[in-house]
Amino acid sequence: MRLSRTEISAIKQTAQEVFGADVEVVLFGSRTDDHKRGGDIDWYIKAGQNQDLTHKIKFLVRLEQRIGEQKVDVVFSEDASRPSERQAKATGIRYERDQAGKAFQ
Repeated sequence: MRLSRTEISAIKQTAQEVFGADVEVVLFGSRTDDHKRGGDIDWYIKAGQNQDLTHKIKFLVRLEQRIGEQKVDVVFSEDASRPSERQAKATGIRYERDQAGKAFQ
């Protein structure tokens, strides 16, 4: 995985502040593969509430303040049949507190 512990911590903390303590944060896409280079940071976020454009913008602004300017994509849990959600669930890395594990195990 090509993110530092500092970046992961900042992302988890920011997501909890913006979306609530029960937010589920999953990294997916090229950043989960140590052999790939470049690429944006793809996050799948499942929150019981606050999944609207205002909160998404707030999340991205706070995250940029903490980790600097980077290309970040956020996919909200909306429809399990969407390809991006299926990819996140199948290949993503879920973050809970200080541990990371395969998503939805």
